[in-house]
Amino acid sequence: MIANRLRPLVLLPALALLLQAQNAPPSPADIYGPLFGAVQEAQVFPDGKTFADAVPRQDPQAIMAAYAREKPVGKAALTTFVRRHFSVRGDAQARPPLRERIRALWPILGRAPFAPVAGSSALGLDHGYVVPGDRFQEIYYWDSYFTMLGLKADGQAPLIEAMLADFVDLVERYGHVPNGTRTYYLSRSQPPFLALMMDLSDNRDPVLAKRRLAALVREHAYWMAGASCLDAAGACAHVVRMPDGSLLNRYWDARESPRDESWREDRETAARAAPRAAGVVQRDLRAAAESGWDFSSRWLADPMRLETIHTTDIVPVDLNSLLWMAETRIAARATAAGDAATARRFGDLAARRKAAIDRYLWVAGEKRYADWDRVTKRPTPAKTAASLLPLFAGLASADQARAVAATTRATLIGEGGLRTTGLRTGQQWDAPNGWAPLQWIAVEGLGRYGEQALAKDIARRWVATVARTYAETGKLLEKYDVEERKPGGGGEYPTQDGFGWTNGVTAAMLERWPDLGASD
Repeated sequence: MIANRLRPLVLLPALALLLQAQNAPPSPADIYGPLFGAVQEAQVFPDGKTFADAVPRQDPQAIMAAYAREKPVGKAALTTFVRRHFSVRGDAQARPPLRERIRALWPILGRAPFAPVAGSSALGLDHGYVVPGDRFQEIYYWDSYFTMLGLKADGQAPLIEAMLADFVDLVERYGHVPNGTRTYYLSRSQPPFLALMMDLSDNRDPVLAKRRLAALVREHAYWMAGASCLDAAGACAHVVRMPDGSLLNRYWDARESPRDESWREDRETAARAAPRAAGVVQRDLRAAAESGWDFSSRWLADPMRLETIHTTDIVPVDLNSLLWMAETRIAARATAAGDAATARRFGDLAARRKAAIDRYLWVAGEKRYADWDRVTKRPTPAKTAASLLPLFAGLASADQARAVAATTRATLIGEGGLRTTGLRTGQQWDAPNGWAPLQWIAVEGLGRYGEQALAKDIARRWVATVARTYAETGKLLEKYDVEERKPGGGGEYPTQDGFGWTNGVTAAMLERWPDLGASD
């Protein structure tokens, strides 16, 4: 009797084999073995069915080879791995292609004209505009140029014209384009891209052209106002007198208090800088914010210590390249308007600025462009993406451009795009981060001098990084880690989603080279 009762148990394995479907394909647990078990044990997804139903983004053997190579351990590492290699329910399968998503974001990031509420920090605007996104819900100066590149690629000419009207209004109202449209941004500007924004306009109305020319001349006067008050040290506001008497510019802020938007952080940084005067440190923090590179080892005496910031001691190559571009464009617009006197004046200013850039910001012995420290009277040692601005501007010689391309190739190219600098400091405008505006400046500048292969390679790496992160997260971000091709880190606030200039630059690159999005 006992033997008879045991017989069915002995037969169960054989019965199970008979009941399996003939030629059954392997299940996810069969295919992914240790990876499958690790993901389920770590509860990467609350519902185990989610991973069981996941769709691989590439051949399973390649995924398992990557798993063996990377050996991710723990929920966070496994989550990153899975998001990179699989599409899951409610994830990438529901997302439109990257290019389509960028087009869909313009109305989401667009804002209507408005009058500010009394007592708020907002500055009213009379025309529509695009914001970067997330915590940045106002228009920003240099961001907007790179956003406009995408608007141009997507046929959004009316929105470009509206934003240009807003910027001209701001110059007429305040004498310059502020950092952003908040009252607490009025004491500084940002890298001057207004003349380049006007290059994106198709409007040929002569009355409007005259108004725009006047705005450019007035903005230039803002940057050069310090020429009338140079002190014994040879600096006032944005202007620095160089050793030969020529004038170049620096970043500056009219205030020396903590920034309203970073009050606590600035006070803490100034306290760590004692015995330096708090006002001096806070103005240098503000000036770095005007540069757009807030913050970077470019501005630090000790790259690892923010409290050593001395932005106002630095004559930056990017700012002076952009001002040269503004001067040449003012001269050209004045010529077109029949204003010969203004054309001659700005042509002369541009020639003098170019000579000073070549003398002080080109390091002939090292064959590189660099910022210049007005205290030590020496170029700074840092190799940064700012060195590409003279190529972007078109003021480099062919030999200078070849040397910059070689340095860029050797020191600044990451797996996922152009690094901002070669130093890892924890500041967001240092390695390993890459930023959309610098990718575009590099691509345009290198391409201008015949370095098309390098330019396209940078664009390819950047678009792949943006596309990969979009596939994993559904987001377009303010900055990226271009060494590990993931969201960027560092800085005073979390990495932001949106994002205006990333969308604009990526769209412009894909418009120029559609094949970069072949795997999108």
